[in-house]
Formats: sequence, structure tokens, C-alpha cells
Amino acid sequence: MSALSTLLSMEFATFFPTAIAHRGTPPTKSQSLHHFFFFPTSISSFFPSSLIPVTIKPSRSHFHILFDSFRHNFVQDIENCHKPVNGLHQTEPPDPPQRVFIQDSPWILNDLLMNGIGEEEEKHNMLRRRQIQMETEALENMVEEYRELEREMREKNLIPNLPHVKALFLGWFDPLKGAIEAEQKSKRSKKHKAAFAPHIDSLPAAKMAVIVMHKLMGLVSMEYHHAGCVLLVDAAVQIGMAVEQEVRIHNFLEKTRTRQSKKTEFVREDCTDNDTQKLRKHVNGLIKRRRLKQVQMLLKEEEYGPWGRDTQAKLGSRLIDLLIQTAFVHSPVNQSADTPPDIRPAFRHRFKVISKNPEQKILKNYGVIECDPLVLAGMDKSVKHMLMPYMPMLVPPKKWKGYENGGYLFLTSYIMRTHGSKKQQDVMKNVGRKQLRKVFEALDTLGSTKWRVNGRVLGVVEYLWAAGGNIAGLIDRKDVAQKMKEEEGFYYPHNIDFRGRAYPMHSHLNHLSCDLCRGLLEFAEGRPLGKSGLHWLKIHLANLYAGGIEKLSYDERLAFVENHLHDIFDSADNPINGNRWWLGAEDPFQCLAASINLSEALRSSSPNSVLSHLPIHQDGSCNGLQHYAALGRDSLEAAAVNLVASERPADVYSEIAVRVHDIMRRDSNKDPAVYPNALLARVLIDQIDRKLVKQTVMTSVYGVTFVGAREQMKRRLQEKGLINDEQLLFTAACYAAKVTLTALGEIFGAARVIMGWLGDCAKVITSENHPVSWTTPLGLPVIQPYCKTERHLIKTSLQFLALRREGNTVDAKKQRSAFPPNFIHSLDSSHMMMTALACRDAGLCFAGFKFSFH
Repeated sequence: MSALSTLLSMEFATFFPTAIAHRGTPPTKSQSLHHFFFFPTSISSFFPSSLIPVTIKPSRSHFHILFDSFRHNFVQDIENCHKPVNGLHQTEPPDPPQRVFIQDSPWILNDLLMNGIGEEEEKHNMLRRRQIQMETEALENMVEEYRELEREMREKNLIPNLPHVKALFLGWFDPLKGAIEAEQKSKRSKKHKAAFAPHIDSLPAAKMAVIVMHKLMGLVSMEYHHAGCVLLVDAAVQIGMAVEQEVRIHNFLEKTRTRQSKKTEFVREDCTDNDTQKLRKHVNGLIKRRRLKQVQMLLKEEEYGPWGRDTQAKLGSRLIDLLIQTAFVHSPVNQSADTPPDIRPAFRHRFKVISKNPEQKILKNYGVIECDPLVLAGMDKSVKHMLMPYMPMLVPPKKWKGYENGGYLFLTSYIMRTHGSKKQQDVMKNVGRKQLRKVFEALDTLGSTKWRVNGRVLGVVEYLWAAGGNIAGLIDRKDVAQKMKEEEGFYYPHNIDFRGRAYPMHSHLNHLSCDLCRGLLEFAEGRPLGKSGLHWLKIHLANLYAGGIEKLSYDERLAFVENHLHDIFDSADNPINGNRWWLGAEDPFQCLAASINLSEALRSSSPNSVLSHLPIHQDGSCNGLQHYAALGRDSLEAAAVNLVASERPADVYSEIAVRVHDIMRRDSNKDPAVYPNALLARVLIDQIDRKLVKQTVMTSVYGVTFVGAREQMKRRLQEKGLINDEQLLFTAACYAAKVTLTALGEIFGAARVIMGWLGDCAKVITSENHPVSWTTPLGLPVIQPYCKTERHLIKTSLQFLALRREGNTVDAKKQRSAFPPNFIHSLDSSHMMMTALACRDAGLCFAGFKFSFH
């Protein structure tokens, strides 16, 4: 390790509030638009009270206070200072590249320090150091990797055996870095048009090159409707945002180096133990003399103002321009010695007539960035995840205390995904902390659930990957699972959308994702099944197999499991070469995980005492209709969506399908000469089933229009493949949508009335150019962000870009149509958060899915 990057541990202690946890009994089944996982916490997971270790790394750096992800507070009162403890444990980080960053923020000492730091505290500090490294060093590690590959290539005169994408990046990295360095030099010499590339010199050229390559490659590789093509305005803004985020971290680290070099003695790598003890004694002396404010001044967080979309777009556009000028590909196929190599640009900028949205048929001329087909050839689809800063955390997230105060330790974290809505941002920044206390606590509860990778399921997945996939919906690799498989556990910081619905900030391997991700994840802390746990594990397995099984009574679902024990054991013992019963499930990987767990329990001499890490699901029943039934106090509608207890669960989708079939049967008996729809009824009557109507029923309470319902029906009828004529398919879809919406109105009349009343309220509010706004039961202020946008042109090095800004005139039509579904979403999110808090108070771990409680 060089002298510039040597970091020395110093530790001090002070008091902290006591963390409190509770225990209780599991809750009963509830319904919501979310999945929830219930899991009792163990006594061993309770935190010791009062104190936590504090570690500071002094180099040529000024110190930065971080919120404690273990206690989620920081030193505030110097009167609470504790007497220094001698002989504190010193921890050293692994050798990093030459840089200075805060290895450890102030953490408060635990009572255990009176007798030395405990193993759990040591492990937590180690994980926290790794978490900070993950958040601050991802790009620097990539830069170092490319430099090492270049050195290897020069030494051995060959290209290393690299994946397709990294081989491309290796060839582009040095030329792009050189072009950025030239641009930076030009700016410093004042011979540069700064208007085209603001902040071009805000990062080292190597870091900027890595951001541009990875981000643009990820964008063009995403499987949208235009393969290998991305809108320039989208790519420019995305790259600008990624650079800005890294600049925040980089600037802080650089300033800590500069300021601390003026204020503290720099300790070199070869410093003696005596030097270390002197420095530790000096810091402990400051604390003993209660000069904590002096330390806190050094730890003050630096603030950086946002760049704005104009700046992001200009910088991103210029960086893309430089990549276009420096990145090339060549085809090695059928090239003789007499033929010049086929070398061409990897990317090009051009204008293309396309639809901006795959659901829109309006074509316009847009500036796009296209990549050469050779770039996409052989590309692993996981490339789009290569630059992914918001990974799962190794330690619990910071507790939320404000709009941008919580979540990750270093990475920019906002409590709400406002998508640029200034009105919502202003409200969230100005609302009192006390009003949002329950929202903060609910998000903290979601983020505190500890997960791990299910090793046995991952083994099956890796085998299938090696065999080419294309089984159980397995297509592309989930590299995040590979990165996290050796971890003892990890956490997902959560934030919310403007309606209050909570989502993990990491968007790929999480419990809201596909069946593969859900099957790969399990709770890190296991608990004995117990008698009731074994009972619900069997029901859970039957629900995952689905195919109508999930709609049977509980006794019938238990009987299904008992009748398939041989298949369940075979799936657990031999998932690849057995009879593969689990592949027939609607959620195959989750079914496999449940089969493994149930097999372990049933083969045990004491099944109730077997440890289980598996989340157990409790599904809701069309939650939007549940909320409308509750708002209308309608007992018949409540019974249809299981708000009233019954022996067998009601199935609203099947009930609507029966009603649709009855209407079409009556129509089919009419005279086609008088009633043309009679012919359509005769075509469709044998195709009516639960699956055909489900999506339309589910989305009807969220404002689906007739056109939307028609398209849903058209897709379902296409899947059946019984209507090949395009015109007949269209008219049949129109008829099916009309009848389904009619059936809905007959069964859920009260819900339709409430939806209409909410729409009328929105009409009155928007008539005076006010957005519709309300406060949820948990105190979250909601403002609908729908305003007419204003077009704004900016000049970049590639073309004029049209950016759209939020205007001052509300979009009355959108405000009205969106209010009923958004209001129901906000109630549902409040329901989920209240359930999370109740589970926390009962001593249960909790996690949320979109469609049910687990």
C-alpha cells in the first residue's frame, strides 16, 4: 500500500440511545396489493443497548459523518461523551488502489467494549467497511481492472480470454480515456467550448470512460422495441446523471484528502505501533476533554447542488460524441491477406423515424445512437447490469430521516421516486419529520429484513445456465446472485413512489422480481417450523403449483400435497434428472425451494423443529376491489373478494368469467340479422375462461379504459390461437371487452359509483388549475404530478435536444382519470405499511410483494 493511500484506525466512544425490539405471535391472513413475508425474530438478533464501536481512519482527509446503519444515529451531544477505553481493536482494510476514502464513520461503542470488542461488532464493522467500499470504489475497481488487462496484453502480446463485452471495452478504454483527457486539457487551456461539455473535468478521464462505456452499452442492450438503438436524449441524460452521482463521491473523497492533510499528521504505511498508539491517545485525549465539537466540524457532510437536466444532457451528449469518435469494431470473418480489415465505428448517431413508446403508433423523427451489429453479437444480456451502483447492502440501511437522508451510506438516496416533479419534491422536503414518522419506520422495517441466496436452488439454476437455459422461463444470467451467493446475508433499502408504494432500491435480484429471483432468495435467519409452520408450508407449496389448486379449500390443498409427496421428494432429491414435477408449477423455482424445505421437514424425526428460511405467502384477492368494497361498506362485493370469511376462498375472476359466459350465451341465441354481435358471441363462447378476463378485471379499478381492455382481450385471444383473421380478432376483442366491463358493473356497482365520484372531485379541483392532492392515513402528502409539459431546446455537440419540463398548467384529463386508481394505490400502500409496523411490533420479520401479504 502506498503512503498516499495508507489509512490508520482510531477509535473513540460515546453514549447512544438503546434499540428496542419486540416479540409476539404471527398475524392472521390479510389481503393487499403487496406480498408480505412474516418471520419471527430470534432473541439473539436483539441489539445490545447503549453503545457501538467508533472507528475513524485519519489520512490526508477531512472527516465525514455518516448515519449508523446499525443504530441509525450520529454523535449529537458532547455531554454524553464516555470515558475512553484503552486497547481498542484496530482493523485494517485490504490494500486498495491509490486513493483516500472514509473507511469508517463514527460509530458508538457498545457496552461490550468494556471487556473488548465482541465478535459480532467486529463482523459488523468489517461488513460496513465492505459496504462503503462497494458504494465508493465500484468505478475505481473497474478502471484498475482495465489497466491490469492492458498490462497483461502488452506483456504477453495477446488479448486475454475475456467475455465478448469486456474484450470490446478493453479496446475502447484507452482511446476514449485519451480523448476525454484531451477535452479536459482543452478546457483548462480555455480553448474549449465549455457550453458543450460542462463538468467535463469533474472526474478523472479513466472513470468517465468507464461510465460512458458501461452505461451506453447497458442502454442499447436492453430488450426494448428497438434492439441496438437508444434515443440520444435518453442516453445523454442517463450518462450525465451517472457522472453526477460519481462526482459527488469523488469530490467528497478529494476534499477529505486535501483538508485533512492540512489539519492532521499524515501517518505512512510503515508507521510503527508506537506512532499508532500516540495518535490513538491524542484522539482519546480530545474526547476525554470533551472537545467533540471540534471532531464533528471535521466530519461535516459536503453539499453539492444538483446539475439539472440541461447540464446532464450536454455533458452526456459530448461524452457519447467522444465514444463515437474512438470506439471501433472489426469483423474477422473471411478476411484474406489482400483484403483490408473491415473496421467500422462501434456506434453512430443518426435520425430515425420510430415510435418513442412501443404502445404508441405515432411515428416521429428522433435522434438515436445505434450500435453496430458486431457489438451485439455474442453479448451476454447481463451487460445491462454491469454498472449497477444500487446493490443489496451488507449492513442494514440508514434509517430514513428526511427526503434525502436514509438508505445507502454514500450513494445518493431519495425517499420518493418523484421522476422530476418539482411540486412533489418541494412538499416532501418541507413536510415535518413528525408527520412522516410512520412512513419512515415502515420503510426502515422493510429495509431491516435480512436475506440470503438459497444455495441449493442456485445450484440447479447454475446447472441450467450451463446447459443453455430456456427452461422454466430461465433466459439470461442473474449475475447479482453470483455476487451475493457467498454472503451470510444482505439487505434491501426501500423507497416509495409518489403514491406511497414501496420498492427495493436495487431493481434486479429482489423479492418483487420474477419467479427465478424469488426462488433464489430466502430469509437469512431461520426459525423452527412448528406445527402451524409445517401446515402453512404445505399450503404455500400448493399455492405455488397453482393451476387452479390455489383456489381449493385449505383441506383440499393439503390433500393435493399429500397426494404428490413422491413428486415433491423427487424434485428435492433430483431436480435435474428426476421426473421434474416442479417444472410443471406456475412458479417453478419457488415451488422447487418449497419442495426442498418440505422434504427436509418430513424426513426429519422432528418435523416441527426443522429450521425454515422460506417466506410463506398469503395472497390477496383483487385488492383494488377489496378497498372499494370496504369504502362502500358493501357486504356482497366484500364477499366476492374475500373480505368475509368462508370455507372456500371466493374467486372474483371466475365469477366474472361465468357472468360473461352467461351474457354471451344469451347473445348467441339472438338473430344475427338484428343483433350482429350474435356471431361474435358464437365465436367466443367456448373461449371464455378465468385467464381471459383476469387482467381486465384486475385493472378495471385502476382506471383501465375501453381501449386498454380491448388490447388486453386481443392479447389473450391471440395466445389461444383460435382466431387467425386480424379483423375478426379486433372485433371479437372489442365485444369481449364490452361484455366484461358490463359484467363488472353488474357485480361491483358500488365500486363504479365511488370511482365516478372520485373522478368528479378531480374535475372540480382541476377547474381552478390545482393538482389533485391528499394525505394518506400514515401522513404521506400526495400530489398528482400530471402537468402539461413545456418543450425546451438545448444545443449539444451532436444535435439540438428537446427536453421536456414540468409546466404550470395541470393536465385536467390525466388528473381526473388517474385520481381513482392513485387514491386506491395510496390506501393500499398505507395498509401495507401499517401491516409492516404491526409485524415489527409483534417481533416478525416482514417483506412486501406487490399482490399479497406474505
